[in-house]
Amino acid sequence: MTWEADGVLSVTLADPGGAALPRWAPGAHVDLIAEGVPTRQYSLCGDPADPFLWRVAVLREEDSRGGSAFVHETLRPGALVGFSGPRNNFPLVPADGYLFVAGGIGITPLLPMARAAAAAGVPWHLLYGGRTRASMVFLPELARYGGHVTVRPHDEYGPLDLDEALAGAPGATVYCCGPEPLLAAMEERVPGVRLERFSPRPVTGTAEPGAFQVVLRRSGLSLPVPADRTVLSVLEEAGIRVPTSCLEGVCGSCETTVLEGEVEHRDSVLTEAERAAGDTMFICVSRCRSSRLVLDR
Repeated sequence: MTWEADGVLSVTLADPGGAALPRWAPGAHVDLIAEGVPTRQYSLCGDPADPFLWRVAVLREEDSRGGSAFVHETLRPGALVGFSGPRNNFPLVPADGYLFVAGGIGITPLLPMARAAAAAGVPWHLLYGGRTRASMVFLPELARYGGHVTVRPHDEYGPLDLDEALAGAPGATVYCCGPEPLLAAMEERVPGVRLERFSPRPVTGTAEPGAFQVVLRRSGLSLPVPADRTVLSVLEEAGIRVPTSCLEGVCGSCETTVLEGEVEHRDSVLTEAERAAGDTMFICVSRCRSSRLVLDR
């Protein structure tokens, strides 16, 4: 465990028996599991080529419900924790060039992407903002990349100049992770920007929840979903096992294929194009606009 910045601890994870850990790619995250503590998701920010060590960085949240507080106050070197994953809802796609924009702890999924782009010899640039220089993690690692990285602490430079960064990277595939105002600003500027949220996207323009029927094709069940229940909770009550973690539409573990029905998406994972396709949903938060929803479960 290492202090990386004000309020940020990095944690290195290894198998207690020395076995290799599951492989991962830039953008992946894992769930950390400890008894009596809410399961939380953390981006892997180490080296994907290292089969024996994982690294995550955890910001101490003031309103922590257990995850970051546990890491900062209870977890100690040598302790055993469980995990699930890795999962990757934020993969690095092949491109002719990249612009990475990070705010605060949002640097964690983007750091391995920058490394991968550098190793591949692809043009790339990282714009990294934070409250203060002391609050920004991995600055010595990023310094190795010289002019490929622009570090802009808010107290020294003010808000990130997104327009300048975008103008300097025409045609680049854009990735962004950070606080909601930064993500919203990038969505306004870049259609198709690839984002990762660490907290649920603000839900707007949705109707009051209504009841509907969910049909499980493989299980042969038809179940009513009341207005005040989630699809996930109804399935679990019926004995259908579904991988779950965040219960907020962020982690992606409960993703389910949709066979019929009009989905009202309330997650923070799918792109607008994926939402429009309507062939998948996250049943911990999303609902059905029509009276009947058929799922591949």
